[in-house]
Amino acid sequence: MKKRLYRILLLPGDGIGPEIMAEAIKIIDTVSQFGIKIEIDTDLIGGSAIEKYGVPITETTIKKAKRCDAVLLGAVGGPEWDSLSHNLKPEQGLLTLRKSLKLFANLRPVKTLKPLLDISPLKSEIVNGVDFIIVRELTSGIYFGKPRGIKSTPRGEKGYNTEVYYQHEIERIAHIAFSLAKKRRKRVTSVDKANVLESSILWRKTVDNVHKEYLDVELNHLYVDNCAMQIIKNPRQFDIILTNNIFGDILSDESAMITGSIGMLPSASIGKNTGLFEPVHGSAPDIAGQNLANPCGIILSLALLFKYSLNETHIAKAIENAVSNVLEKGYRTKDLAEKGSKILSTSAMGDYINNELKKILTNRS
Repeated sequence: MKKRLYRILLLPGDGIGPEIMAEAIKIIDTVSQFGIKIEIDTDLIGGSAIEKYGVPITETTIKKAKRCDAVLLGAVGGPEWDSLSHNLKPEQGLLTLRKSLKLFANLRPVKTLKPLLDISPLKSEIVNGVDFIIVRELTSGIYFGKPRGIKSTPRGEKGYNTEVYYQHEIERIAHIAFSLAKKRRKRVTSVDKANVLESSILWRKTVDNVHKEYLDVELNHLYVDNCAMQIIKNPRQFDIILTNNIFGDILSDESAMITGSIGMLPSASIGKNTGLFEPVHGSAPDIAGQNLANPCGIILSLALLFKYSLNETHIAKAIENAVSNVLEKGYRTKDLAEKGSKILSTSAMGDYINNELKKILTNRS
């Protein structure tokens, strides 16, 4: 049987990025042995690109990404680049890539795993069974709105940013949220600040209009501050959380801690063509190069890549099961440590997950 061919661009980035990417490559190599042909290319982004090219991402890298079926990214940033001007900071490479690929929707699944319930900062009876997705608008809002800047005034320096949303931008992200909900528990919670922000008034009005096309899906609205409280109080109430760029950025990091470690959470950024997949955690420069990082986030991001960009759902499920099985056996990286667990290095954790994946795929073939 002829193997299916996919092209994936790997962008390890900075800090722990190259270490965790090495573990994702092990998974890709294994999947390639089971009827799927994958061609990978590797390039620079963030601080590593700045060091070589003087910019956080090059046009050549962007062109490569556009030619691929999907992009897998490690992490960007680090204190050595903090003093650079805003347009040259490593994070601008990621923002530019998202914009260039027209990735307007960021999906951040928040799902607790039974082996990790005891390391969540919340009581196990609260977090047991949590399974929701934050659908965050990614290419508009206050991170991109203009005017923006810092200027001198008679009263001292003034910093300002602008929150801007057009109706069509809200419509397209709302369609993503409602479509996902139809395949799950058919419930969307739209999060805004419509009591004080005009952009949120338009957001709520537009989401209500889009909902008319999905009347089999339940819709409710929450102010962002109430939503932040509800995520801690009763996270099981949520199925799909739909929200704007800045609120989604904050709420997804809050939600990440429910799982016990931000190192566990994957994310998917999608649009019409090439998707971008990355773990939620940052570059963790304090542990970079020490073989201590948790590779589960990037491995689960790879699972999302197979699911959303390549439509290889059975591979995605096999990867998720491999991670869960290894955790069930008591293996942990340092960030997941608890009494009685077996602590592994980054590379060892990757090996255990990869070996488990081989068993799963072999049994299925």
